[in-house]
Amino acid sequence: MPGVLVTGGTGRTGKALVRELRAAGVPTRAASRNPDAADPDAIRFDWHDPATHGPALDGRDRVFLLPPVESVDPLPLVEPFLRRARRAGVRRLVLLGSAIVLPHAPSAVEMAAQVRAQPGGVVLRASGFMQNFLRPHPLADRVRRHGEIRTAAGDGRLGWVDARDVAASAAALLADPGVHARSDYLITGPQGMSYPEAARILTARTGRRVRVERVTEREQAAAYRASGMPAEFADALAAVERGIAEGREDRVSTAVRELTGRPPRAFAEFVSAHAHEWTP
Repeated sequence: MPGVLVTGGTGRTGKALVRELRAAGVPTRAASRNPDAADPDAIRFDWHDPATHGPALDGRDRVFLLPPVESVDPLPLVEPFLRRARRAGVRRLVLLGSAIVLPHAPSAVEMAAQVRAQPGGVVLRASGFMQNFLRPHPLADRVRRHGEIRTAAGDGRLGWVDARDVAASAAALLADPGVHARSDYLITGPQGMSYPEAARILTARTGRRVRVERVTEREQAAAYRASGMPAEFADALAAVERGIAEGREDRVSTAVRELTGRPPRAFAEFVSAHAHEWTP
């Protein structure tokens, strides 16, 4: 039976997307490196194991594509999958991309272009995820342990978005492969927010004082590497904060409302729903 393949199906966005689609009665296969044994329609999928790609695609006519995480060069792994999806007759392919282009990562731009060139290809360029404030992300861990946000982004703002709104946007495109869609959407929250503003909201909504420690880009890269991130990815992520500080990422769109019919969640709402997360 035709249906949707959700790669990254056990991640924050993928898990929410699987729930949305199944609640709408859409046959949905959750694919991940460690599939849920209790889910009868879950399947193993590993970007580094092409033998898992064919079985995941079998019988699916729509795909949610989460590229390899923590990679500055995803295209070599994704490109063969895109060719296989085209041969399999996939009619709608939705890529979870990023509104922020990592420095020295041109293949991510090429990957998005290849998805747009696919039949029914759509790229969702998501802004920074509010879920980065939840564990196990290093940002969340530092807030929980020390009541502190370390950042090299200064007072720069980002259109932080809740992963559930990204999932709802993807679901609107995947539930019906015939629905009209553009090839590209910028997905953001309702307004731009800086780290100092985030700290004030966290303080007000949790009752715990959260402060901001301003660090250099080099110091931030070292902290990311110490958290276990690959060195190249850690350096690129820290460099992104320079772009935020310079105002290059202060963008807000209406795409969530356009796709789902409702406004995106505000950060204050997100914090209230997860207030226990920042209790040491």
